[in-house]
Order: sequence, then C-alpha cells, then structure tokens
Amino acid sequence: MRAIYKNASIDWVLFIATLPLLAAGLISMRSFGLESDYYFTRQVYWIIFSMFLFFSFSFVDWRIFKKTEVLVVLFLVANFFLMILLVTGKVTKGAASWFDLGLFSIEPVDPLKILIIFILAKYFSRRHIEIANIRHIIIPGLYVGIPTFLVFLQPDFGSAIILFLIWLAMIMVAGISKRHLIAIVLILTTLLSISWFFAFEPYQKDRILTFLNPARDARGAGYNALQSTIAVGSGGMFGKGIGFGSQSRLEFLPEHQTDFIFAAFVEEWGFVGAMFVFIFYAIVVWRVLKNAYLGQSNFETLFGIGVASFLAAHFFVHIGMNIGLLPITGTTLPFLSYGGSHMATVYMSLGILMGMRRYSRHARSEEIEAEYLESKFD
Repeated sequence: MRAIYKNASIDWVLFIATLPLLAAGLISMRSFGLESDYYFTRQVYWIIFSMFLFFSFSFVDWRIFKKTEVLVVLFLVANFFLMILLVTGKVTKGAASWFDLGLFSIEPVDPLKILIIFILAKYFSRRHIEIANIRHIIIPGLYVGIPTFLVFLQPDFGSAIILFLIWLAMIMVAGISKRHLIAIVLILTTLLSISWFFAFEPYQKDRILTFLNPARDARGAGYNALQSTIAVGSGGMFGKGIGFGSQSRLEFLPEHQTDFIFAAFVEEWGFVGAMFVFIFYAIVVWRVLKNAYLGQSNFETLFGIGVASFLAAHFFVHIGMNIGLLPITGTTLPFLSYGGSHMATVYMSLGILMGMRRYSRHARSEEIEAEYLESKFD
C-alpha cells in the first residue's frame, strides 16, 4: 500500500491533459515534406527533457522555499543575470532576451516566473490577513517590479506583461481592497502614459497603433496582425486540413511555430480545433487549481494559484494577439509553441506542484488510510 502512496504524487489527469496540446503543437510544426522539420525535431527533444524535469521535480520537498534567505539569494542572482543579459544577451526579434550557449539558448525570464510565484506565495502566505495595509502591496510589487523593469529594458514587453499579470492575480487572491485596486489602475495608466513618450521603442508604438488600426500599415507593422486574423478566420468550422494551412505553410504568417502557433493550428483545424485546445487548457488549469486547494498550507495553495495564473496569462495574451484583440507582444502558448526554455519552465512548475502534492492534505489522508489498511490486514 505504501508503494501505491509513493506513486500517487503524480496527478495523471493533469499530465495526460497536456499530451493532446503537445501533439497539437507538433502537428502544426510538422512540415509534411514542404520544408525542413528543424522545429519539429528539436521540439520533440525539448518535450522529452521537460518531462524528465517534471518527474524529477515531483520527488523534491519544496518546503525549502519557505525560507526567506533562500528566496532572497535566488532573487539577487536572477536580477544579476538579467542585468548581464542587457549587455551580453543574444538579440532575437529586437530583444536581448537570450544567453547563447552554442547548441541552444536560454531565456532567463522563463524560470524567473517560477521564482516570482515562489516569492509571492511565501510573502502572502503569512500576510494575506494584513493585505489591507498598502505596504503589503508595495513590497511584493517591488519584488516583481524590479525584474519586470529589467525585462522591459531588453525590451521584452510580452514577458513584462506576464510577470505583471501573475502579480496582479496573486494580490487579488490575497484579498486586495477595491480602493487599492483602483489606485493601482491609476498608477499604471500614468506609468504607461510616461512610457509612451520616454520608454517605448518605435516598433512597440507601431504595434500598439497598428493594433488599433491594422490597416494603417498592412505591409509593415500591421502585417503580422492581419495575417494572423486571416489565418484564424480562414479556418472556418473544420479547418483546411492538416498540412494545408496556406498562411503558415507558405510563410505568409511569420513565427508560426512560436508567436502565432494558435493561428497556424486553427487555420488547419478550424473552430472545432480551437475548442479542442480550449477544453484541454481548461482541464489543465482546473487540475492545477484543485491541487492548489489541497495544499498543506497557504504557501502551497498560493503557489498553485500562481502557476494557474502563469498558464492562464500566457493563454489569454497569446490567443488575444492571434485573433486581433490584443497588440502583438511575442507571447508563446504553453505546450504548443516551440521553445525549450518555456517548455521546460512549464513542466518544472507542474513538477514542483506534484512535489507539493506529496505532502498535501489529500496525500496525508491517503497515507493514514494506507496505514490503517496495513494494520487491519497484518
């Protein structure tokens, strides 16, 4: 019975729900003889590596991250690497977001998202009752604001938005007052106004203006947005069929393996395919939240909520920009988009959640039941 308990830390419903999403991404990358399978092949390797991390992390006792000194050291190290990145980082699509290690590149902002969730979970696990005090919004705001500012300077506007949304979701769960929420909105509006004149790069301004009116520069800044919406719309109810997505296969739709993977998939699978993606994402987020609810303490619960907000933020921002509801920010779609750093980060976060599941309230009740049955039959 104890062997059964030891293997029960994996939420198999959660894990299995990710597999159809992985398959959807791989099918969208597969060339079917039209071009190189470079992205498809490398993505398979990254998936295998990420799953290894998932199962490995499920054996770790993550209560060590309840220690403030551990999180402070990691926070300082992470910000140090972000500053180094501004000077030595590999520039990709206009942003110095990558460390080039030869065979592969690493994007530090991805694992940073897990660290931010840990920090916020640790902070709010003991102070959620005092959330009405404005300093308990400002202090965690600084923990998120400093690395977010460094990410913004790269400039990686998409990742900065994701970090902000994780922070916003977790302070709302912690019980922020409406008065403070309104104040945050006003402050952000002011900061964005200032950033427009003094911080935004010309191409970022173009993306926002083009979002409001894509036709203003259909062959320039508005090209990606128009091609993406054309791809989604042309999919119809059942799609054009696997390998017959003209926008992606003929390279009209740029970055169709990463930033526009949803548009590429829906063009070939249609509305039915989009619902397929939505359903399995809903299952994944539901299982993450269920595991969070069963956490041993507020720390584990808040971490699970942070992971759910991380996945949901990527999901809504990516799909929003693919269907023309949000500006193009270069945000990936978990499980579908090509990218080793992001894939590994997603499965690491789920693996950490599985590690916490080992000592959750649910696991403890199962352990007690197993011990009772053993004593009964001995």
